[in-house]
Amino acid sequence: MSREFANHVCDLLSPLGPVTARAMFGGFGIYLDGLMFGLIADEVLYLKADAISKAAFEAAGMGPFKPWEDKPMVMPYWEIPSEAWDEPEQFCAWGRSAFDAALRNRKPKASKKT
Repeated sequence: MSREFANHVCDLLSPLGPVTARAMFGGFGIYLDGLMFGLIADEVLYLKADAISKAAFEAAGMGPFKPWEDKPMVMPYWEIPSEAWDEPEQFCAWGRSAFDAALRNRKPKASKKT
């Protein structure tokens, strides 16, 4: 897994804010404001999708991240369309949509009992 590729993704998404990549499970998680909204696996970028944003990924002919080829499990992260890589504004629009999906699906922090 390439740190250079992860840094490139962060640079492309930098108009959204201070995007960072953290190594995880042989790939990278992509974060903004401490919230994961993307992941990189096998040099492929996947962005968070939910019930509101998934249709755009489907319309672009993209598929979800499938961590194991021999198992049916998929995750709510979808591959970014290849043409977005050539259009910085479009790339950031996909990133913004993914961050919005992550915000909508953020789990509230458990309150500590005293």
